[in-house]
Amino acid sequence: MNNPAPLSKRQYAYFMRCFSSWFNVAEGGKRGGKNVLQTMIFCAMLENHPNKIHLAAGVSNATAKLNILDCDGYGLLNYFEGRCREGKYKDRDCVYVQTKTGEKIVLVSGGGKDGDEKLIKGNTYGMAYVTEANECHKKFLKEVFDRTLSSKDRKIFHDLNPKEEEHWYYTEILKFHEMQQERNSGYGYNYGHFTLVDNMSMTDEEIRKVLATYQKGTVWYKRDIRGERAVAEGIIFRKFAEDNEPYLFDEETDPLLARDEQGRLLHRPYKIVIGIDFGGNGSMTTFVCTLYFHGFHDLRITEEEGIELSPDIDAERICDKFVAFYRKCKDAYGPITWIFPDSASTTMINSLISAARKAGLSFRNITGCTKNEIADRPRMMDKLLNTGRLKINRKCARVRSAMGRLKWDEKEPNIPEDKNIGNCNDWWDAICYTMIDFADNIDLDRR
Repeated sequence: MNNPAPLSKRQYAYFMRCFSSWFNVAEGGKRGGKNVLQTMIFCAMLENHPNKIHLAAGVSNATAKLNILDCDGYGLLNYFEGRCREGKYKDRDCVYVQTKTGEKIVLVSGGGKDGDEKLIKGNTYGMAYVTEANECHKKFLKEVFDRTLSSKDRKIFHDLNPKEEEHWYYTEILKFHEMQQERNSGYGYNYGHFTLVDNMSMTDEEIRKVLATYQKGTVWYKRDIRGERAVAEGIIFRKFAEDNEPYLFDEETDPLLARDEQGRLLHRPYKIVIGIDFGGNGSMTTFVCTLYFHGFHDLRITEEEGIELSPDIDAERICDKFVAFYRKCKDAYGPITWIFPDSASTTMINSLISAARKAGLSFRNITGCTKNEIADRPRMMDKLLNTGRLKINRKCARVRSAMGRLKWDEKEPNIPEDKNIGNCNDWWDAICYTMIDFADNIDLDRR
């Protein structure tokens, strides 16, 4: 069994309040130890809980297993090592746990989608732990509250990373319980705020390395490091917009793009990826090429190409431009590894595949890119820029302009606005398509 690090004073105080509280919420920055703390409390209370059936949930089934059952080696499976087994209960994933007071069943469920609340109907849960609660669906969280009403010792645990202050989770859930707690000190609402300085498993040197990957004053520094409910405002990459010189490279002087006397690259890229955003309806079709070096560690945006505004998608023109752009990138840097167009247009993707075959291109993969969370993309880009791992070819003027113009959406402050001023969104999408399929491989905390 792995033993977690000692608790900080704030963590210990929160732990002790859980015994007299039914609703326990742990919020704060990244790597603040929230999951480990909540899981440890959940497991400790499971030992003597009078109810048999309990719930571990997250935005998806996989998230619940990763954050609660595994939890970096300190999860429920570790706590009850030798006393638990994974299995099924009424066709639902679960963990059977042998405790001091008999066998307990912990059901595992996803709760991120409308309709997921149906997965947890039919049971009364003694305790429920929902990780990343503010990413889950409102109906699911309401069902969790309802399904624990008749518990013999009601306990609900939520952990979450901060959103903007007006996020529905704060206004529609926490605000009510905060007010109840203010009116009645014995109500049973327990709130804890934690940051990476509460994580006693991290050394000062490790904390300094994490801090070095963030730019102070950004929305991600406020949320991830300070654990604040920060609102994203204005220009997204403000430091880049004010002076993008530190983020540029020239092929003649960049060590990663050095060439021999025959003009061949001395350092072979790990991957060469083309991203394509299709135009039409007044927007541009854009092509961007990104090179990966040292695995997924160092990125270079090297080429850009666009087809000017048009009311409709001109498939033939796009295919011709694609073939020319492909050959240009291949001749300059080597065989293309992946081609990721916008997955929304399967017809256009099929046209690209046909054009590539007709032109005799030695392509490997042309497939629609993964549609990850739009809100995750600016954060990934900011950290890559801030750590010096991503640089942009000085000649890519339109990519540079788009990065400097991109603004937060006033109504949805976690995502870029979609006004496409100066076609910045067309270029932004093509840039992202070269990266988002590898987001899990890009270790953002590594320098």
